[in-house]
Amino acid sequence: MAVSGDTLATLPRLRGAQADASNPASHVWLSASAGTGKTQVLAARVFRLLLRGVDPGAILCLTFTKAGAAEMAQRINGRLAAWVRMPAPALAADLIALGESPVQTLQDRARTLFAKVLDAPGGGLRIQTIHGFCQGLLAAFPVEAGLTPGFRPLEAREEAGLAREALASMLSDAEREGRERPVEIVGRLSLRMGEGGAEAFLLACARALPALEALPVGIQPWLRRELGLPSGDIDEAIAEWCDALDLDAIARIAAANRAWGTATGLAAAATVQRWLDSEDRAATLDELASVVLTGTGTQRKASKKLIDAEPDYEILARDLGEACTDVLSMVQRATYCDLLADGLEVGRDYARGYALAKRRAGAVDFDDLIATTVALLDQPGIGEWVRYKLDQATEHLLIDEAQDTNGHQWRIVRALADEFFVGRGIYAPSTRTLFTVGDYKQAIFGFQGTDPLNFQAAEQYFGGRASEAEGDDDWPEEERGLPLARLSLRHSFRSTRTVLEFVDAAIDAIGEPGLGIAGEVEQHASEVAGPGTVTLWPPVSAGGSEDDEEGWVDDAVRKLASDIARAVKGWLAPDTGAHAGEQGAAAAARGRHDPRQATRRSRLANRRAALCRGRAGGGRRSPAAERAAGGAGSAGHDPLRVAAGGRS
Repeated sequence: MAVSGDTLATLPRLRGAQADASNPASHVWLSASAGTGKTQVLAARVFRLLLRGVDPGAILCLTFTKAGAAEMAQRINGRLAAWVRMPAPALAADLIALGESPVQTLQDRARTLFAKVLDAPGGGLRIQTIHGFCQGLLAAFPVEAGLTPGFRPLEAREEAGLAREALASMLSDAEREGRERPVEIVGRLSLRMGEGGAEAFLLACARALPALEALPVGIQPWLRRELGLPSGDIDEAIAEWCDALDLDAIARIAAANRAWGTATGLAAAATVQRWLDSEDRAATLDELASVVLTGTGTQRKASKKLIDAEPDYEILARDLGEACTDVLSMVQRATYCDLLADGLEVGRDYARGYALAKRRAGAVDFDDLIATTVALLDQPGIGEWVRYKLDQATEHLLIDEAQDTNGHQWRIVRALADEFFVGRGIYAPSTRTLFTVGDYKQAIFGFQGTDPLNFQAAEQYFGGRASEAEGDDDWPEEERGLPLARLSLRHSFRSTRTVLEFVDAAIDAIGEPGLGIAGEVEQHASEVAGPGTVTLWPPVSAGGSEDDEEGWVDDAVRKLASDIARAVKGWLAPDTGAHAGEQGAAAAARGRHDPRQATRRSRLANRRAALCRGRAGGGRRSPAAERAAGGAGSAGHDPLRVAAGGRS
């Protein structure tokens, strides 16, 4: 590794909650907003564990993305490699920044850590995504997990291709065997949800095969019972409901409208009379309902003349409206129920075919990795053995991006960390620790089953375990467990105060559950000097055209991407001086003034002034004004660009 101690800057000194969170003397549950140095704290905790003599193989770091794992590994390995030949004063400064005493023995140990890490099983620290960890665990117990030895994980592109092949195979088999229902049902799903929506529904079914297998063979009768719907022919049920309506009351409504004598009243009376005379009243029930209900389903206001003609008109109209609403609602629910039942039926067949296709390919997808690991850990007998082996190998567990961990993944974390909360026991005087860092506001992977409530529930669970393990005051110290320190990083090293004030105001305005935040939210503070700008872009709507429904990329994504590209192009246009802007940003960061940046700010101010004049006059924006409105912030500022309706 080509890293020299002469080319690496001294570690920044940990301050306040950062220093407390990096201290391995306790379990830590850390809330860290973006830009507050959470990765630095996580790396510092690993450094301090290694400096205290912890075996590198006993440390396990889990994060949510490969990029996060790579960044963490690069930071830690790069620093350890630099320590090997780093000058003594610089190494001492690093140790002081970490909160350690720079004594000679500790410096000598620091210089040996890189070699120890390389000698660890696997050739380095275990810094993995949770899917990567599951893959390694299942590879050690493939037969026990019900997998083919030598299985391989599917990449996203290969998974999408295999899913389409499984669908094509299911439909072609149905056609060849003369079974029309699967083809018909998939066609109906496509009409209702769009081709992409139908494929997404079937793929969701594939991820829920155990739940689908638990459904009865006849899904439709079961689902109708669960939804409180008639089990027989729905048209016959509606006809019976229509016959059970109070026909005398309906006739009185018709008579009142006829007596009213206006065009509206006569039309309503004719509608009611047609319904009374009809042999198929169920078919025109919506027309009858329109006499007493508006298009939004609310009761029509009765005129004074209607009430004069029929004093009980409002009561009669209300009762008829409620009865019609109940019947029409039943029709809608029955239609939805039958389509859902058909969708689940074909979805179950598809899930079985997709599972078979994966098994034939000797492959698993990411959901399989998690679900199979959970099943292995819950398996009687072998599950306890696997937990025991994990407990022997792992003494310190660090979880990054914990807000994006779903319920099944937390079960895996519990299997890894539960034994950390039973007192020190045979590990005394050493300790085993759990470090977790996350942020409710950054939970963006709901489509993968994540929920901030999982993060909150996990905190409550491990907090309770830690309290139990601490024991009473009369317990021997070596038997008492470690406390769980709940800490928060709120000082941003990335955004200016202006931007953070807007963030705090937005959080206060949106509140729970819009941001998935639970409990009190601390106000942000900034460690970055200078001004800042916040640009709000107009919302981008999805589903606006047929191309949106059938295209590879929907309208909203294309529109947002175009807006971003247009804004960036505006920032880099020759008249704004891209190079000058970069130099201006560097100068602003050092607290110095750059005249070129001042010129660019002036140009921007003129553009925004022109934009304001254009708005005041109601005129069409010029291209320059469009770019200004798109968020062309100065390079010396710290812009936070919020694309409403998109994901930042």
